[in-house]
Amino acid sequence: MLDSADVLSALHLVYTIYSVAIILLFGWLAFKLTGGKAKGLLRPKLFYSYVALLVFIGVTIHILTFNTIPWVSNDLKRNEIKPEQTFHIEVADHKFILPQKKLMIQCGKTVLFDLDSKDLTYGFGLVRHDESLVFQIQVVPGSKNTLLWQFHKNGTYNIRSTEYSGPKGASMKVDGAVEVVGCKDTDPRAS
Repeated sequence: MLDSADVLSALHLVYTIYSVAIILLFGWLAFKLTGGKAKGLLRPKLFYSYVALLVFIGVTIHILTFNTIPWVSNDLKRNEIKPEQTFHIEVADHKFILPQKKLMIQCGKTVLFDLDSKDLTYGFGLVRHDESLVFQIQVVPGSKNTLLWQFHKNGTYNIRSTEYSGPKGASMKVDGAVEVVGCKDTDPRAS
């Protein structure tokens, strides 16, 4: 499984290039509509060919990258995956109630985070030391809120609320709540 930070870096580059191509299309169209000196040079056939190319590229990007996003494969085969560790976490009164002070996870094990909100809708996000997001899930009261994950890098991660739950929600954070051990690599952005 790829790390979400690696996927984000690659997609950032791809979508920047794609966005520039779209901006050029609109610039081209504006030039054509304002009667620029290239009148007659930009034919509808060429314009629609460019639009078709952008659509083809956009769809291809999504088809090629949908399986590289770390959580997609877990969601597609969720009924076949048996978690090796399960953590039941309650959220109430703007606090995360963990089953133990630090959740210890072995590298490569499939972990199920089973979350239960007792009062409001919260977010449960695992973040690195630099506040970049590893994953997140919305925790809705009265609903089944579970997330499967496999870790492939050592590191200590913080839990943070990623959903607005009132002014107190901004301070919902548990530092050093999750520690992953036993991997060959270490996440350089984790603490």
